[in-house]
Amino acid sequence: MTKSLKWIIVAALSGFLFGFDTVVISGANLPIKELWSTGPFFHGFFIMSMALWGTVIGALFGAYPTNVLGRKKTLTWVGFFFFISALGSAFAMDPYTFSFFRFIGGLAVGVSSIAAPIYISEISSPKNRGSLGVLYQFSLVFGILIAFLSNYFLTGFQGGQDWRWMLGIEALPAVLYLLMTFRIPDTPRWQILYKKNDQLALQTLEKIYGDSSTANEVLQQIKSNDAHQASKPQNFWSKKNNRVIILAFVISFFNQLSGINFILYYAPEILELAGFATKESLFNSVFIGLTNIVFTFAGLLLIDKLGRKQLLIAGSIGYIVSLTGVSVAFYQALDPQWIALFIFAFIASHAVGQGTVIWVFISEIFPNRARALGQSFGAGVHWVFAALITLVGPSVIAIYNTNPWPIFSFFAFMMVLQLFFSIFMMPETKGKSLEEIDLVINKK
Repeated sequence: MTKSLKWIIVAALSGFLFGFDTVVISGANLPIKELWSTGPFFHGFFIMSMALWGTVIGALFGAYPTNVLGRKKTLTWVGFFFFISALGSAFAMDPYTFSFFRFIGGLAVGVSSIAAPIYISEISSPKNRGSLGVLYQFSLVFGILIAFLSNYFLTGFQGGQDWRWMLGIEALPAVLYLLMTFRIPDTPRWQILYKKNDQLALQTLEKIYGDSSTANEVLQQIKSNDAHQASKPQNFWSKKNNRVIILAFVISFFNQLSGINFILYYAPEILELAGFATKESLFNSVFIGLTNIVFTFAGLLLIDKLGRKQLLIAGSIGYIVSLTGVSVAFYQALDPQWIALFIFAFIASHAVGQGTVIWVFISEIFPNRARALGQSFGAGVHWVFAALITLVGPSVIAIYNTNPWPIFSFFAFMMVLQLFFSIFMMPETKGKSLEEIDLVINKK
């Protein structure tokens, strides 16, 4: 295993904490609702979506530490925040303290969704940047699977205190990840652009590419691209960046309007509405996690062969079929197993499409000097809509608690729109260096 691959794996492991933290609340959802007798709006805002509001803030402002402190130090702070959030949430004695520590965890998720994909894209070589970028998503869905498994096995542990163990156990991987980040370097592009240390960047590039001539060539390409950008200083919202801003907005918007976070957060509750018992619904949630990880691995193998565009098209078609299937199954009151089957198909479609593509694509399309802000913008859009959908989730489920088919019909319609975006608007970025992508998309 090369040194650069080890560094990428460490950065990608922040995705494990991201995934675990995002869905662990699904197991604690109903016990907390009963413990603190929360109403739909209060529960949606303070219990279920507070972490997501932290994620929004972390995503919107995460570009600052990513640029100023560096990609590496930012990832170290991410690990620390996850650790504090896990312990604080587990020991919270009231919903407000609980919400505060969930907010801290959300900050870590938001900043992670900026710093880690940037770190991976800037450390990777062009030929395998896509598959290495998907390691972050693979780690994320593995975290989701472990959270579902953990919730399942901890259900009933110490009676009504099981939810505390579900949330607190995250502290263990968080502290391990925190220690691992001390052993990785920063990226050569950050070392050149912000630290102004070409020699250090060259040493890092030599470890990535294995020979000094290629490392020198890449170094000169980065410096040339930076000099070109510096000669035409423009703010992030300048006309030059219009296309990449629109691309980042649209792919992030559709990611959440697929209903992915709605289904992950409320999977046990949705499955109970379908007719499964509580324990059965938690067990089926584990299969959601397994489906996610298997098809994310498929996406990892395919992204540098088929490209980002083709995977998103395939995923969009899968979304439309599976969401329509869930909607029809609820409307016709079919056997609950059909609903579970279509939800598994939905998760597979997401994993091989949007789940594989989004963080890789956004981290590629922005110029070097705007990459952190661009990732921050895309992640911010993603998490704003995730928070809004999760906020209204309890109220929407309460409205359609007898038959939630309109919810899934809406998500299916949005995926028809994503299919048109994928075919007619989305450029292909596979096999190109970050500097080449900048030249092609912005047509310098």
